[in-house]
Amino acid sequence: MAFGAFNQHRQQSMMSDINVTPMVDVMLVLLIIFILTAPMFTHAVKLDLPKAASSPAQAGPGSVTIAIDAAGAIYWDQQLVDAGQLDARLQRAAALAPQPELQLRADKNTRYEVVAQVMAAAQLRGMTRLGFVTEPKKEKQDGQR
Repeated sequence: MAFGAFNQHRQQSMMSDINVTPMVDVMLVLLIIFILTAPMFTHAVKLDLPKAASSPAQAGPGSVTIAIDAAGAIYWDQQLVDAGQLDARLQRAAALAPQPELQLRADKNTRYEVVAQVMAAAQLRGMTRLGFVTEPKKEKQDGQR
């Protein structure tokens, strides 16, 4: 006697049905894994960023402009200075009661190393207010930048 067959004289044929139970089991396991791991992927740092208007800042009486040209020469208020003079002027500016804002203008071809050295010297001497000055993009005649 053969199990599962009521008609013993029938020919055995290939089973052509798809058994979807294992596929459903695998899909349910994957769904549970995704549900459990999804909150881990959306972890973010919440920041309260300051709001800023994009109006150009004017150099006031309480500001010092340091310009660096493409060759790496440093200018303090349009006067060429060397590293020693720059350190002395930064130290004097840091000692002022209302500390002036240091506005840094660097040519786009200036090596970053020179800019970083000027910023480090300003920080070392006690300057706390530093701003970068850029040129606004010029608009073309059709209103595009």
